[in-house]
Amino acid sequence: MKAPGQDVSTRVRRRTHIFPMFFRRARPDSLLDLPAIETGRLSIGPLAPGDAPALHRLTDDPAITGAVDFLADPFTLEDAQALIAGGRHGRDRFLGVWARAPGPDGATPLLGVVGTHLRGEGAIEIGYWIGGAARGRGFGAEAVGGVLALMRRRFPRRAILAECRPGNVASWGLLHKLGFRETGAEGHRPGRRQLLLEEA
Repeated sequence: MKAPGQDVSTRVRRRTHIFPMFFRRARPDSLLDLPAIETGRLSIGPLAPGDAPALHRLTDDPAITGAVDFLADPFTLEDAQALIAGGRHGRDRFLGVWARAPGPDGATPLLGVVGTHLRGEGAIEIGYWIGGAARGRGFGAEAVGGVLALMRRRFPRRAILAECRPGNVASWGLLHKLGFRETGAEGHRPGRRQLLLEEA
């Protein structure tokens, strides 16, 4: 029985106005709004279009392009621009790793890159590369460790994965030092093994 003066269409409109909040889908995870962070020696934040020349100079190195299978060899300025632009969909995001202390020329150089990639609904994959002049100084562990802490805060329900060749002794050791353990599964890329970050 309807209330006096209230027709069926009015009641439907009121219901549609009141109840949609209970049926809204959760906002999908995205890497678009990742904040910049700082560690003891490093500033880490999403690469922007203006960083393409520095990314090109850093990455156009056979030691890097030979180890990271999705990087072109040679790695051109256009490749750098495309890699940065690929983050606009929010599923992949590349973070630049800069020294906080300026170099002799007064600039803060780009030392490396940490890649973050949403995998399905329940995982994040992490990868990284460090430029030749910065290797062997602990920057890789410091940068990846900082990004892992950020990922745990932002996406606490997602597992964090990495892929690495067992023969890449330096990266294999770094990932284990940070708490990754081999899952026994092959990675998606040739010759890689999958590792999972243990819970804190």
